[in-house]
Amino acid sequence: MQLRYSFRLSPTPGQRQALAQAFGCARVVFNDALRARQDAYAAGLPYISDGDLSKQVITAARQTPERAWLGEVSAVVLQQALADLNTAYRNFFASLSGKRKGPRTAPPRYRSKKDNRQAIRFTKNARFSITAGGRLRLPKIGDVAVRWSRSLPAEPSSVTVVKDAAGRYFASFVVKVAGQPLPQAQTEIGIDLGLGHFAVLSNGRKIGSPRFLRRAEKKLKRLQRALSRKEKGSNNRAKARHAVARQHAKVADARREFHHQESTRIIRDNQTVIVEDLAVNGLARTRLAKSVHDAGWSAFVAMLEYKAALYGRTFHQINRWFPSSRMCSTCGALAESMPLNVRSWVCPCGAAHDRDVNAAINILAAGRAERLNACGDLVRPPLAVAQVSEAGSYRGAA
Repeated sequence: MQLRYSFRLSPTPGQRQALAQAFGCARVVFNDALRARQDAYAAGLPYISDGDLSKQVITAARQTPERAWLGEVSAVVLQQALADLNTAYRNFFASLSGKRKGPRTAPPRYRSKKDNRQAIRFTKNARFSITAGGRLRLPKIGDVAVRWSRSLPAEPSSVTVVKDAAGRYFASFVVKVAGQPLPQAQTEIGIDLGLGHFAVLSNGRKIGSPRFLRRAEKKLKRLQRALSRKEKGSNNRAKARHAVARQHAKVADARREFHHQESTRIIRDNQTVIVEDLAVNGLARTRLAKSVHDAGWSAFVAMLEYKAALYGRTFHQINRWFPSSRMCSTCGALAESMPLNVRSWVCPCGAAHDRDVNAAINILAAGRAERLNACGDLVRPPLAVAQVSEAGSYRGAA
């Protein structure tokens, strides 16, 4: 499988200027190519092929006085900008035809020098390399210092240089790695994600919610008020904007580190991990939107999925409409309703439940039933699981 390894870069002032020029050239080529295809579509002309587009916006453009400066950067950077546009068009057309799963993909849009993220990509054709001294050698940019936190497991096939909104530079290497199976574990775990606790496991362990954004709100408000008072277009406004971006970057970095630590611990200790397929986009449109974004469930689940594949574990998601909260994990009875303010309840069978632990146990049981059925084994799922499956829908679950 392919993984990305990201490291902080420390370019010199001259290298920062060369990177800014490369960012600008890639952006211009992308926008010129997008404009050419849009103009052809408006004129009723055929779709411009990838090869003809490359000749038009790179090869021929570099011969003109208006675009002669495109020759000052690596040609691979310009070709990769076109590759990004072609990928965006393919995703858009696949979304229109229904071949692409998930939300509808929008058509490509123009890139701006004011975008929060600027990036260029070098492939093997660009002959980038890592020097004996540990620097990243990039064509027409030079040897850039890298803050290595660990060694790469294999030779990278490409590297993407990124400048984020906080003005930081990163090198993102794509590396092909083989599976690294961990010793077999005897435990399986169900995970109920929430806001009161970030995650509750079926073994009773509760992972507290750090609320990184909430904790940084006071400082962010002060920085944003300072930004609003600065004159537009002034240097002081640019400094204030970077201060806000740096604070947001600290929050994002802390959240990502927390996700990595917890996901690695869960994958290491359990052979099978089962979670719910949460409707994050829907929850992000409610009054809980800030807390939902602060939790970062989607990123956490994505980490669980790829780490399970890497380390030889099993990852499974159950339907989001499964009534895990209002089902008794002891007898399988379904409660009529389960408002969010009810954190513990007693089933008519006499079993007392912690709402979140009970939900995690039900998620584990439902995941086991789905996996065993998928393998063709005869398995009798919990009573409530069978009842909901026969009804044909999980809709209405709390």
